[in-house]
Amino acid sequence: MTYTKSLVWFRRDLRSFDHAALYQALKHASACYCVFVFDHNILKHLPKRDRRMQFIYQSILELRQELEKLGGGLIVRYGDPVEEIPRLAAQLEVNAVYVNRDYEPTAKARDQAVSTSLASFNCDFISCKDQVIFEMDEVLSLAEKPFSVFTPYKNAWLKKLASETTGEPDFYFKAYPVEKYAAHFAQHTELSLPSMAEMGFETLSAEELKLQGGMAAGAELLDDFLARIDQYGDARDFPAVKGPSYLSVHLRFGTVSIRYLVSQAIRHTRTANSSLGASVWLSELIWRDFYFMILHHHPRVVSQSFKPEYDAIQWENDAHAQVLFQAWCDGKTGYPLVDAAMLQLNQTGYMHNRLRMVVASFLVKDLGIDWRWGEAYFALHLNDFDLSANNGGWQWAASTGCDAQPYFRIFNPITQSEKFDSEGKFIRRYLPQLSGLNARHIHAPWKLTPIELKGANLALGIDYPYPIIEHDVARKKTLERYSVVKKVSGE
Repeated sequence: MTYTKSLVWFRRDLRSFDHAALYQALKHASACYCVFVFDHNILKHLPKRDRRMQFIYQSILELRQELEKLGGGLIVRYGDPVEEIPRLAAQLEVNAVYVNRDYEPTAKARDQAVSTSLASFNCDFISCKDQVIFEMDEVLSLAEKPFSVFTPYKNAWLKKLASETTGEPDFYFKAYPVEKYAAHFAQHTELSLPSMAEMGFETLSAEELKLQGGMAAGAELLDDFLARIDQYGDARDFPAVKGPSYLSVHLRFGTVSIRYLVSQAIRHTRTANSSLGASVWLSELIWRDFYFMILHHHPRVVSQSFKPEYDAIQWENDAHAQVLFQAWCDGKTGYPLVDAAMLQLNQTGYMHNRLRMVVASFLVKDLGIDWRWGEAYFALHLNDFDLSANNGGWQWAASTGCDAQPYFRIFNPITQSEKFDSEGKFIRRYLPQLSGLNARHIHAPWKLTPIELKGANLALGIDYPYPIIEHDVARKKTLERYSVVKKVSGE
């Protein structure tokens, strides 16, 4: 269908290139407008010094500039999108509003409300697939059912990607050439933009922010990563090493294209010296699709265990549990790797993926605290917070989710530290008071003799806390706690 005027509503897709909704809106309308709404329903729950808000703001400024270069512009609003989008659509007299699909339950409800409002004055609401390679029902089992285990999902995902039934081997990650229809951008002279302060947020310094929003910053990170992608498989588990891509926050807000990332991963796996690192990275991108699919089919996971029988577990929730939880949040558990990881999160908004597993296991299986407490803390502090992946990761660590680790697999925070930060470089970065300890002692300082502690100029209980729990004791209690699962499931 063709339209006289269209409106593209940007959300978590803050780029001007390879953009499904923008491409379709330009292609099917003679005049295309663009808008972004700072949603106060979301923003009112964020801290006033939120890095994500500034990342988005930087990305919006760059997006507006790039759209202007293409001949268009970006209208920016602050308010409730359910009111702002229909109001703007009516003012501009557009025939269709285009968006890229969102799979979160609250986003679905929001979009349905907007669609209903638009329909009242005969304006279409058109959603496009953009932030994933395969969505919803596109990858199913042979029984036409959604997968709940990753490996068979991954195999089916790869098989579908390689399928030539479309006639184009690279069909599923082919870019949308926005510039092809750039002549269809509508002229719009509105230059107003609500300031950070007007929306109730403080502007952080570059040192405080520790990341840069926008497409150019995302492209720079990608170029840097592709130069070392071959080492990704080995380097990604070690927090003191530059191993990850650091693209997660850019993926979250769409300043990079998932199609381009997958195309690069595929290109590197197809080289003469097939890159294991690229294959591992591609698997991580497939995990992302997997969790989006799980959230779509099982929206109850937002508040409940994927495996219902695990909701019978009795978590610690008394006053002492609150104290333990606060120690975990503050990086004061007495376990150096756990504490350094939490301090990294608190100080930068980033946490290394291996450490996310370590701290999650510690909270749930050492402290016996409900995984939902940790999930909520991550949601508030992670720059790259994404509901589907955050929920999936926490349920994996708690053994309550799909394809999760067995409940009896309990990370030992000491051995994890010795294995993945053997020299203590990462620990020293965030816990400088432990810098006097050598590589053998830094993982468990409470095991040192008074003479050794004095030699390291370290006073436990003053400079650094004693462990708030004994791992071996906690492990036994966790096995008892999870035994209820066998009773409920009839094992």
